[in-house]
Amino acid sequence: MKINYHGHACIQIQTGDKSLIIDPFLSGNPTAKIKPEDIKVDAVLLTHAHMDHILDAAPIASANNDAPVVSIVELASYMSWQGVKNTVGMNMGGTCDLGFAKAKMVQAFHSSGIVIEETKQILYAGMPAGFLVFAEGLTILHAGDTSLFSDMKMIGERHPIDVVFLPIGDFYTMGPEDALQAAEWYNAKLTVPIHHSTFPGIKQDAELFVKQLEARGLKGKVMAPGDEIEIASR
Repeated sequence: MKINYHGHACIQIQTGDKSLIIDPFLSGNPTAKIKPEDIKVDAVLLTHAHMDHILDAAPIASANNDAPVVSIVELASYMSWQGVKNTVGMNMGGTCDLGFAKAKMVQAFHSSGIVIEETKQILYAGMPAGFLVFAEGLTILHAGDTSLFSDMKMIGERHPIDVVFLPIGDFYTMGPEDALQAAEWYNAKLTVPIHHSTFPGIKQDAELFVKQLEARGLKGKVMAPGDEIEIASR
């Protein structure tokens, strides 16, 4: 399995000749090294409705790949209104079989809505979430945008996690101190910090965070936009 980090909270998981992307935010991301039109995927997963997570979902899914968008039901309806032909609206605790991988929706504590500036409206877009992705005998967790919550420990105990992608940016999500606790509770074989340093307001020292993980007996890795890791299947 190969995992690419495209910056902010966007990761792409490749298994065999298939791949999925989570939270594509490329055209509005000053750190991104790839353009939406260059993304080739078989599914698009969305954790919640904020624009720094869904901005490029419709063009990647529809214009480029004819791929389904998988999200909470309310957000799936919104994406269909944006021209996405194939949407999969699921809900918390459910699992979606993509054929080449399975995606289970798990809790995240955050907000989720779409702000329409022109009409001064906010569209409710369902609950925020994280995704457990199962493929090749491996378990990858994208925690979504979240604060610290105690059920992270339960998720880690019930699902042995190979790699977890955790937000550390603070202000909009948990910061490094809470993320260290989350990493302990998820107890993944590898922890990768995300959702940091894209903009000044969420700038963090990811290298320091990884050193603090190691001091707690956990393995961490800093990934820059464009980086790739390979995980041996089981």
